[in-house]
Amino acid sequence: MKSKSSFRTLALTVLATLLLAGCAGGGTSIDESSYVAGDGVVTVIKASERKSAPTISGSSISGSAVRVEVGKVALINVWASWCSPCRAEAPVLEELAMKFPEVQFIGLLTRDSKDSANAFIKRFGITYPTIADDKILLGFRESLPVAAIPTTFLIDSSGKVAARISGEITFSSVSKLLTELMAE
Repeated sequence: MKSKSSFRTLALTVLATLLLAGCAGGGTSIDESSYVAGDGVVTVIKASERKSAPTISGSSISGSAVRVEVGKVALINVWASWCSPCRAEAPVLEELAMKFPEVQFIGLLTRDSKDSANAFIKRFGITYPTIADDKILLGFRESLPVAAIPTTFLIDSSGKVAARISGEITFSSVSKLLTELMAE
């Protein structure tokens, strides 16, 4: 009987150790297996139920001052250079930025280095600014938290979160959403 109890204790100890080791996540290594990729689900919030977006301002990774302007519709894209869906959607975002010059586009870099981000920006010809500040991401938890990389937020002209796309965007869906937001 004692050996059964000892085995159970040992098994529980090993299981607890494995679970704790899996949750540690304190390393600085960045790889694609340590993030959640979204499935492209679009969450749209009725105008009457929207909550304020966090203050989105700071220095871009190129050093210029960036701030979301109230009175303008904004698209905020959370990305990282090592993220495959981010690479896939980068040309689409740039095409949208060209189609909608009246919309403010801002990238939010997460879990990445500025050198890698700058190489990504150059490779994909991204013309809109990118801020590297994870505190901004935390501010979205009051409305629609970031649940995946990439995540794209649409902010209405009143500064409220109108929609979130968890995962890779499509040109047609975001184009439609932006057109509707600008018509409000």
